[in-house]
Order: sequence, then C-alpha cells, then structure tokens
Amino acid sequence: MAAKASKAEDNNLTDDQTGRGPFADRRDDVTERFSHTLNDPYSWLRDPDWQRVMREPETLRTDIRDHLDAENAYTDAYLKPIETLREELTAELKARVKEDDASVPTPDGDWDYYRRFAIGGQYPILCRRSRNANVTTNEQILIDGNKEAEGEKFFSIGGATHSPDHSLLAAAIDRNGSEYCVIEIRDLENGAALPDRIESAQGDMVFSADGKTLFYTVLDDNHRPNKVFRHQIGGDPTQDVLIYEETDPGFFIGVGKTESGRFILIDAHDHADTSEVWMIDAQTPEAKSHLIAKRNTGISYDVSDHGDKLIIHTNIGGAVDFKIVEAPVDEPALENWTEIVPHRQGCLIRSTILFEKYLVRHERESALPRIVIRNLTSGEEHPITFDEEAYDLSLHPGYEYTTTNLRFAYSSPTTPQRIYDYDMATRERVLRKEQEIPSGHEAEDYICRRVMAPSHDGVEVPVTILHRQDTPIDGSAPMLLYGYGSYGYAMPAAFSPNVFSLVDRGMVYAIAHIRGGTEGGYNWYLDGKLKKKKNTFLDFIGAAEHLIAEGYTTSGNIVAQGRSAGGMLMGAIANMRPDLFKGILGEVPFVDVINTMSDETLPLTPPEWVEWGDPIRDGDAFNDMASYCPYTNISDQPYPNILATGGLTDPRVTYWEPAKWAAKLRHHNTGDNQILCWINMEAGHGGASGRFDRLKEVALSYGFALMVTDKAVS
Repeated sequence: MAAKASKAEDNNLTDDQTGRGPFADRRDDVTERFSHTLNDPYSWLRDPDWQRVMREPETLRTDIRDHLDAENAYTDAYLKPIETLREELTAELKARVKEDDASVPTPDGDWDYYRRFAIGGQYPILCRRSRNANVTTNEQILIDGNKEAEGEKFFSIGGATHSPDHSLLAAAIDRNGSEYCVIEIRDLENGAALPDRIESAQGDMVFSADGKTLFYTVLDDNHRPNKVFRHQIGGDPTQDVLIYEETDPGFFIGVGKTESGRFILIDAHDHADTSEVWMIDAQTPEAKSHLIAKRNTGISYDVSDHGDKLIIHTNIGGAVDFKIVEAPVDEPALENWTEIVPHRQGCLIRSTILFEKYLVRHERESALPRIVIRNLTSGEEHPITFDEEAYDLSLHPGYEYTTTNLRFAYSSPTTPQRIYDYDMATRERVLRKEQEIPSGHEAEDYICRRVMAPSHDGVEVPVTILHRQDTPIDGSAPMLLYGYGSYGYAMPAAFSPNVFSLVDRGMVYAIAHIRGGTEGGYNWYLDGKLKKKKNTFLDFIGAAEHLIAEGYTTSGNIVAQGRSAGGMLMGAIANMRPDLFKGILGEVPFVDVINTMSDETLPLTPPEWVEWGDPIRDGDAFNDMASYCPYTNISDQPYPNILATGGLTDPRVTYWEPAKWAAKLRHHNTGDNQILCWINMEAGHGGASGRFDRLKEVALSYGFALMVTDKAVS
C-alpha cells in the first residue's frame, strides 16, 4: 500500500515552512521477501562504506552528513525555548556529582589499585598506592585520562589490567567512539610507554603469570571479536601468535583468567545460551589450550578453579535458572560434572565468584537480588539480604583469591549506593563508602514502591515506582516510564541521581521490569524473545495501563524511555498504543530490525539471530519480525512527540537507524506532535565520553520530557 504523502509533499513546502523538521528525500528501494514487498525509501542514509566511517568519521558521505546536520539544527531550534532549562538541568545534574570522587581501593599484593576524578576533570585517573605503611609519597598515577584526552573529540579507556608482578599496565584506548581500541603497554616503574601498540583490539586482555606475555582479542572489519593472539612483551605485534580463531560469525569470543590466576580462559559464546571454554596454564603461556566441553547448542557454562577441581556455573541438564557443578581439572568432560548447588526453578543464579575457601553466588528471585555465601569445606550457606521493597545488589570482584573479604554494592531508588566489605568468615559487614550527593539528598522526601501490573495474558509484571512524598497520586502527575526487556538483562532498581531532576519537578518515575529480561528467572527472558517478543511490548503497555488505573498518571501523560534494544520497545509501543504516551525517548534505538537482521555484514547481526530470529533464511522468523519491527510498521496515524538520538560511530546501533526512523515517522505522522532526531557526530553507542559532557545529553532527554509534559518551568 502506498504511503500517504506528507504535509510537505502535499503542499510543496520547505522544511522551515512546515515547522515539522527536515523531510528526507524518499528514494525507493524495493525488495521482495517471503511474499512481502518491502520499500525502504531512506536506505540511502546508510553510508555504503560504513566500516570506514567507524574508523574515520570525517569520511561520511556529504549528502548524509548534510541531512544529519539539518536534523541536529532543527532539534536545537525546536528546543530553543528550553535552552535555559537544559543549562539548568546540566548544572543540576553536575551538582549531584562528587567531582573529586574515588573508588574504594582494591588490594592486590603490595598495592592498592583505584580510580579517581579530579575537580573539573572529565575522565578517570587510574592510580595505585603502596600498602607499605612506611611509604609517605604514596600515589602513583598510571593513566591520567584528562591528559590523555587533550585534543581528542572522544576518549575512553576500554579496559586496563596490570601484570601479576605489578611492573606493567596494558590499557585499551578508544579515541573515536567506534570501540576499535589500541592496546598500549606501559612500564609502571618509569611510566614510559613501550613500543608495543596493538591495533583493532576489543579491550579483553590478560597477562600470563610471569607478566611477559599478553593474551588479547581483536575485532575484524565487521567489528566482531574473532581472534585471540599471544603477544610477547617487547616484541613486534605483527609477529604475535594466533592461538584461537572463531569461524562462526554468530559467536563472540573473550579472554580472561580464573579467580586464582592459575588459568587463562578463552570463552566463545553466542548471544543466548551456548558457550565453549578453552583453558591455558598461566605459568606456561605457550602451552596448548585445552577444551573443557565442546559447544552444544543450548548449553552454557563458565569456569573457575579450586585445587584439583573446576567449579562450573551452567544450565546443563535442563537447569534453566542454572546450577553449579564441579569436575576434575584433568578430566573436565561433561560426564564428570557433579552437582554441588542444585537448580531451583525461578531462582536465577546470575554469576559466581570463587575464593580459596568460599563460593559466592549472585541470585535473583521475584525481581530481587540476593548474595549467598557457601563454605567450600562444610557446604554451609548463608545469604546477605536487605529489607527495602526494591533494591539492587552488585558484586565487586577483586584481585585476591585467598582473602575472606567480599566487596559488594547496595542501593535502592531512594538510597545512594553503599559499598561494603563483608567478612565471609565472621559475617561482619563494614561500610567502606557511601555515594555522596554534594547538592544534597534526603531519602525520606521520596517514596519507592514495587507494584505488580497484569499483562495481556494475566502474567504480573513488576514495576518499581519513585516519586516525591508531596506529589499527588491522583492521576494529575506526568510520568517517565523506563523499559528495556531484551538479552536477559534485568533492569536494576538502583539509585540514579539523575532521575531526581524529573521527580523533584513533580514527575513520577517508574521502571517496568518486563519480559525479555531475567527479573523473574531465565524463563522471564525466554518468554520475551523470538516468537514471544511481543510479550515485551505488551508487558510495557500493561504496566502503563496499570499505573494509569492506580492513579499514578493519566493516559497521554506518560513519556516512555528506552535505550538501544529498549529503543526497539519504544518504536513498537509508539506504533501499537500511541494514545498512551505524550512523548517517547528512543536513545540509540534498535528500530530497523528487519533490515539490520538481514545484513550479515553488520557487527551484531549473525550473533543476534538467536535473539530475534534469522529473517534471511527463516520465513516464520521474517513474518514474526515483520509483525512488530518498529520501522516497518510505521503507519499513517498521530504519533506522540518523539526524540530519537544516536551516535555517528556507534557499531551496535548504527546512526542510520534513528535517522531513518525519524524520517519515516515524520512522513507518516498525521498529528501535530514533533518528531526530532539528534545525532552525536563525535561519539558512539555510549554518547559523549566525558562525564560532564554526557550530562548534557541527559539534559537534552530530560528537557524534552519536561517540555512535552508542560513541566518545563525553572
């Protein structure tokens, strides 16, 4: 069916005359797929040499750059009335940041390692200090991010690790936002950089036990980590030895080591539930790697070592929410796996950390996290729990294996993050740091609630709600409703200082813990992927309807927000129930699902067929995808106000997805609401790299939310 012409085309008006933004050229690009005719009139916004653009942004084709510049200019012009508000928001957000903040030092042998920020500094400073009480001049700066970033438009430390003997530091640096990193190796005795510079690195890297060898992963031209190399420190990187190559484009690879430091691990895994791990003795880095268990579709596992045994976290044997087994180091084949922590339906074992005497597991049940400590000698277990209705717990892995100290972080929507050291033997808990909010924060001024919202099929969806004590819950308040719901990622009910800029202005803030995440166990994820993907969108809609029914807001007074795969959610609900929403924030939104999943050259396409389906070869998967793909399903109807954002060098959600989405929405929108698009021309998936520059992007989104809900009052 031919699309209705836009107002600009009907009246032959220029962009400025319509007041609706720059209308992109429509250049028909018609394909036939499984008896469907698809026309992608904005496909020209995808630079045919996008791989080069990732590395060299200045090579972007001129007509595309002109259009993106026009989009940015229009967005800035339309939001001009809230320019002062955006400045106030940025200042307000910055005032909640402790500028000279520092992490709790992490001990390793004779040193404590930490990162800190300088007042006014945009980037972290990586440091260490001696644990020798007799040392007076204690701090050694390993990398000063502020100095390194001078003259750069983008700067990020993709990863950093020190050698076991503390003499070297390897750091992966990204200087354009594309996530193509350069590994630099520095002599920690004198701070000098070694001539070893490793290009196209991913950021995964680990030293051998003697610190003379570095294992690392590289990205191919399609931005997929596919090789592991072994580098001799001081040698020529062009002579590095390839020790593993992944030939299946649907698999990612990573390199790391066990908690004891005894083994180097090479991990190959898909985007769902299949993995394979190879092991190398860290004392003999040139030795042959040993396979623990070959990949078997649907079986996932990760590995630690403890004496003569391996401790394995796995879903084998139908353990959908995972269990823990052990196996002999010398004979780790599947038939030798013996269960030590059984599977329990609905209680997801998310991860484990192994110490010399203790096994720590991080669980989630009923959308709440829990930490459980297991004595490896006696088998006795005890949990660490908290009492708030909604909260978040996270483990902070350290460097030391023989310690009884476990570090973890706790926060809730009203409680700033607290970092504890917990003695697993004495069960003593010591507060090491509490997040400071320099501009002030009074937890008792706010209310946090956890409610259950019925979805379309009767499943109850957890929703975390935050609002001020004095905000009337009578339907009059606008709401920002956040959602994600993909890849099994659970949205934490954690403290976020930024959201108080909305809450303090009378908005209700809510997180819908929808299917596609793992809040309700691994089945919660399985019920929101592939053929069941629509549950994700319908759960979000159900959450919105329930919050309206409970008087937290009213229909048409909600701003929905989602990022990356959460942007797919935003695009879907915009098509399905635009009446519920006053505005939609789609940040780096994955909205062009069919076209992206049909392009095997894109970085994440083959790995993500297990998440969405393969629309190239599987007609059923194509039809499922065609039924919800946000870009494909845009139709002639009134849409909410929409702000789509992106990054030019984003390898995960390419810049043309938000650009095409906005162009097509603007063409089909029959209402008077605005479709805005803003592309950061100097950044990638995470946006601006500086911690204060990033706040300007938050202020852009929040300013938009306040503007469309008539809360843009200073």
